[in-house]
Amino acid sequence: MEGFILAAGLGTRLRPLTNDRPKALVEVGGMTLLERTIHTLEAAGISHVVVNVHHFADKVIDFIMSREWAVAIDISDESDHLLDTGGGLRKASTLFSCKENVLVHNVDILSDIDLREVETFHKQQKNLVTLCVSRRITKRMLEFNDEGLLVGRAEQGLAFSGISVVSPELFALLPEADPPYPVIDEYIRLSHGDYRIGAYIHSAEHWLDVGKPDTLEIARQWILSSNR
Repeated sequence: MEGFILAAGLGTRLRPLTNDRPKALVEVGGMTLLERTIHTLEAAGISHVVVNVHHFADKVIDFIMSREWAVAIDISDESDHLLDTGGGLRKASTLFSCKENVLVHNVDILSDIDLREVETFHKQQKNLVTLCVSRRITKRMLEFNDEGLLVGRAEQGLAFSGISVVSPELFALLPEADPPYPVIDEYIRLSHGDYRIGAYIHSAEHWLDVGKPDTLEIARQWILSSNR
């Protein structure tokens, strides 16, 4: 399995911390979010990671180049034009081998989800995409049928957790990023075309969105308590 870290966002929810740095380089528990995510993917057995960049792209690139990593890292550069999650994945696809599944992970997510187990589930279900989801309240809920396959959006349903596994066959099904587009909309479109977009349901207790200032302290305490 290869890895894709979504690190190009503007980080508006983390202002003023992101006024002079990208979200990926905000620190929690003495380590940047990017470094934590890279280590998470490494622990899942991933040896090749692609990181997309846009906001303060040069700082992310310099950070990556200044360190020695146990994984090979490539940069998908969106400096000129932010492509959103769907367009970003489509652009980054040229940097993957297209022979292995790809774990897609938002840089501002901390979790104890067993990522190897997610890929095993993905393979067993023969999904095109497997979305990690949990039963929590968000503004954007997703509806899945009795087979655990994506149907569309709903007022009540499951919340996407910013982590997924995609099969390499997905890349050819995504449109070029002009204009930029969110990937969830494409997954809904594909689900209506008989492609398997499945749900991997995890406990919300094993997941944290660190994309807002008020969750940074929660994240620090969480890290201390679990020695992450």
